[in-house]
Amino acid sequence: MTGSGLFKLACAVFAVALVAAPIATEAAVTCGQVASSLAPCIPYARSAGGAVPPACCSGIKTLDGMARTTPDRQATCKCLKSASTSISGINYGLVASLPAKCGVNIPYKISPSTDCARVK
Repeated sequence: MTGSGLFKLACAVFAVALVAAPIATEAAVTCGQVASSLAPCIPYARSAGGAVPPACCSGIKTLDGMARTTPDRQATCKCLKSASTSISGINYGLVASLPAKCGVNIPYKISPSTDCARVK
């Protein structure tokens, strides 16, 4: 390929990158992924405490690994809030303590009052 051919190819790649960049900022985590990852936590969240099920911690760690960008964390937060209102008997104190008990640090409190738009 000649010098001008390489230049044209580089320009084309740059143009595609510019067009694709906004797509990359959209959340890749779905509410289905959030629900399936955290389903093992529901019995614990409805309980009086005790040992956190290993499958719950595994789901939290998986979800933490998927939610690496701000849009992903915001989407996860919104899904958590939505799901928490549809499940009766949730002990939000236990839910808020789950990440720490599973060795995961998330940048927001899991609570119905969390403003997901402010999650970074």
